[in-house]
Amino acid sequence: MKNVDVKFLKSILQSAYLPDSNKSIYDSGSVVNIDIKEKDILLDISINNPTHHYKNKLEEVIRNSFKDIVEYKLQINFLLKENKNSDTKLESVSKVKNIIAVCSGKGGVGKSTITANLAVALSKLGNKVGIIDADIYGPSMHIMFGIEDKLPHKINVDGRSYMQPVESHDISILSIGFFAKKNEAMVWRGPMASKALSQMIVDAYWGELDYLLIDLPPGTGDIHLSLVQAVPVTGAIVVSTPQPIALADARKAVGMFKMDSINVPIIGIVENMSFFVSGDDTKHYIFGKEGAKDLANELSLDFLSSIPLVEYIRECADNGQPAVNNNELKIAEIFEQFAKKVINKVDIRNDEYLKTETVKITHSDGCSNK
Repeated sequence: MKNVDVKFLKSILQSAYLPDSNKSIYDSGSVVNIDIKEKDILLDISINNPTHHYKNKLEEVIRNSFKDIVEYKLQINFLLKENKNSDTKLESVSKVKNIIAVCSGKGGVGKSTITANLAVALSKLGNKVGIIDADIYGPSMHIMFGIEDKLPHKINVDGRSYMQPVESHDISILSIGFFAKKNEAMVWRGPMASKALSQMIVDAYWGELDYLLIDLPPGTGDIHLSLVQAVPVTGAIVVSTPQPIALADARKAVGMFKMDSINVPIIGIVENMSFFVSGDDTKHYIFGKEGAKDLANELSLDFLSSIPLVEYIRECADNGQPAVNNNELKIAEIFEQFAKKVINKVDIRNDEYLKTETVKITHSDGCSNK
């Protein structure tokens, strides 16, 4: 065994690589301090990604690199880098009045369908609206708006190059689906997915919008944390079916946004696939009756709407024509009433509460309410 000194430890870190990167830990500038005290090796490592998943992976890489130094105890302290580009991030959405996260907890509850039709309904009521399809692993907005063959163009604004969102049905849209091949799976780890979301926010020219809807993936993971760190989210809308299994995850989604360290107001809960109306006008509660409404009451949240299970909604989504555009059908009125309630609740939220701040992680344990 060589003499264990700082120079030797640096050489080890020059041969170990950051997760999902071709940069060594040392050459990336992540090593803030190396110290040796008796039989302890102390490392201070600076990171951009505060999630447990990333830190566990990086710690595993470091410990494997030091595994032959058995006579020393290794202590690793992770420090979150200050984001020098935070002003740039906020500048990209500085003309957006309200950023609304649309989440579900459970997949398959129709969150993207709700987002698409809500966006068009808000637009029909005279608002400028944008959508970011942040469901990195299962993007669908490019399909629901009939723009599968489109690509964002580059534009120059004040000497800086931006992506220009694709316009469809008067909605500005960015989706990872624009950049993925039809049969190509997005097999990305958390940091790569979070970077993709950040680029759709920071590198896009959104201009003046009344509402920017963020269609989040199911669950409560890296993408959700990255969103609240990147931009001040005005509020969250939670989508669920009446089914107890979906409601269990909707409850977790509410809990995530209510964490002290995140603290994003809940605009309300919307129930999708509430009931099916048969030919004789009988309502059939296929997934249970008023489960989301009961959850909203239990959690003292606003209940925004009950969206029925209608074949026409599915057909319109598959054909790139949001159902709310058909003014002759009852479903268009339902979505427009839903949009009016969202507008009202967002206005109340803005009158009663201060603007939401971006989440700042100031410790190495990630985002926690402990």
